[in-house]
Amino acid sequence: MRKVYVVAGVRTPVGKRNGYLREWKAPELLGYVLDALAERAKVDPALIDDVICGCVYQIGEQGMDIGRTAVLASHFPDSVPGVSLNRQCGSSLTALQLAHGMIASGNHDIVVACGVEMMSKYPIGSDLQGTLSDGRPMGSPMGKYYVDRVKGKLYNQGQAAQAIAEKWGITRLDCEKFAVESHKKAHQATVNGYFQREILPTRGLDKDGKEIVVDKDETIRPDTTLEALATLKPALGTQWITAGISSPVTDGASAVLLMSEEKVNEFKLAPLASIKANAVVGSDPMLMLTGPIVATPKVLQKAGLKMDDIDIFEVNEAFAPIPLAWVKELKADMAKLNVNGGAMAL
Repeated sequence: MRKVYVVAGVRTPVGKRNGYLREWKAPELLGYVLDALAERAKVDPALIDDVICGCVYQIGEQGMDIGRTAVLASHFPDSVPGVSLNRQCGSSLTALQLAHGMIASGNHDIVVACGVEMMSKYPIGSDLQGTLSDGRPMGSPMGKYYVDRVKGKLYNQGQAAQAIAEKWGITRLDCEKFAVESHKKAHQATVNGYFQREILPTRGLDKDGKEIVVDKDETIRPDTTLEALATLKPALGTQWITAGISSPVTDGASAVLLMSEEKVNEFKLAPLASIKANAVVGSDPMLMLTGPIVATPKVLQKAGLKMDDIDIFEVNEAFAPIPLAWVKELKADMAKLNVNGGAMAL
């Protein structure tokens, strides 16, 4: 297979629900990011072979192939194709995997992997609402086959996080300590300017509707304390999973430009990174959030590496028990995990 490099990356600030980015239309927000990506990479957009976009709620402004509509909302030429995919929370990462595969296999040379989600407009479950043309309910994707598969335990993600905490002996206090650290690290990374290179200053609206320029993530809470988290009530039908130890509902868009080694050399570019290996797994549909535990050793084996060879790990903080269970199961070094904060803050 051919070597694949990341040559540029850019993202909007992360906007909280009904926050600064609330009025953006998804194609226009992602189109804005695509234009900035091409400019940063100093690459003619006409040379881009494909734009692969991850998006969960592909309805409304995010429907009708958001990958392509974002291209049309950008200044890219009409000749640049676009496609959208949905692997739920891993959608944009899967876009990156597919982009890598297209280049590594020799089919393409330059591919954009990107993602967008406007959860102020399209919150969790948006694609399950509505009726059929004859007025009947749309129906649930979780039919008898699914009920049988999970033995009747129809957990939502919060309940799955609670079950994971119980299985791996993780307490509420463990989770709250981890959440406080996530916000502190993300805040310190912001103060240190670590995110400046990747954040694209973006037009937004303050709470009064006045136009402003946003250049920092809106979701980081540096003043979060254990005392404050301890007062939060459990959510999602759980014993003690709270909003404080969960990732927030957000708005935003991001994109990276991948390129073959041949094109990197031809354009005399200095890549940001190379992709050594990637892996994807299926996991227990009842617990549903344990995939990183299985995927990590799989991708390390493919890369010919061990846990000790890795300097920094990024594990999605959908809920605090997820990365904490990952640490326990794989005996990982906590000091290497989400060093600039994770999804609970970002």
